[in-house]
Amino acid sequence: MTSKFQRIQTELAPKAVGPYSQGIIVRSGAEQVFVSGQIPLDPESGKLVEGDIRTLTHRVIDNLEGVLKESGATLCDVIRVEVFLTDMNDFAAVNEVYAKRFVGDPLPARQAVQVAALPLGVSIELSCIAIINS
Repeated sequence: MTSKFQRIQTELAPKAVGPYSQGIIVRSGAEQVFVSGQIPLDPESGKLVEGDIRTLTHRVIDNLEGVLKESGATLCDVIRVEVFLTDMNDFAAVNEVYAKRFVGDPLPARQAVQVAALPLGVSIELSCIAIINS
């Protein structure tokens, strides 16, 4: 019997730094992929990317895209995004980058929340859910 869950593990995004998967494919009806929160870590160096919030947002979305690619999905297959910021004043700049990277119709459902702190002291984290072969 095959498991209806499949872990995604790729070098196209940073390795998990805790007890979680980079992403999970759920095989039940429509295939879904659940991508764990990504922060602005460079997958090659394992180091945090430096720069303004726009630069950090691009890196985070690149990391989401890497996990999605390994599952067979793209940003166009994303149905939900969670945005976590330590400063909601960054939201406009994050939204500017987000709008350039997430395109199509319909756009993903999304939530954005301000949090007190994020892993490794970063200012942004995104996670998402996608449907594969939709």
